[in-house]
Amino acid sequence: MNQIEFLYTEAFVTIASMNLVNLVDFYTQFLGEKPISLIPNVYAEFQLSGVRLGIFQPQTTQESEFNTSAKSTMSLCLEVSNLEDAIAHLKTLGYPPLENILIASHGREIYAYDPDGNRLILHQKNL
Repeated sequence: MNQIEFLYTEAFVTIASMNLVNLVDFYTQFLGEKPISLIPNVYAEFQLSGVRLGIFQPQTTQESEFNTSAKSTMSLCLEVSNLEDAIAHLKTLGYPPLENILIASHGREIYAYDPDGNRLILHQKNL
């Protein structure tokens, strides 16, 4: 059996949004930085530590693919140095976590959601 190999140069995550301006504004405030690339009403890209986050407005012909109420199984996970500070920041943006801090084998974490309902996991390692 032959295995086909390919090379890739980068990996990044994208989120489709029907309300691009609102979501880009949220991530600009949440991350405390402006997008490194911005095409108004089309695409925005943020450079995070170790990964790029792209947010795009689907083309009209593709809206039905992304305009669904089904929950996504994907989460944007961010490791933070101070979970309480991250929670306070989310609260000031109007998107507080819906539950208390969870204790996992790898540390403490909370789940929150961005304005489009995408799940954010903020995680602090065990010290």
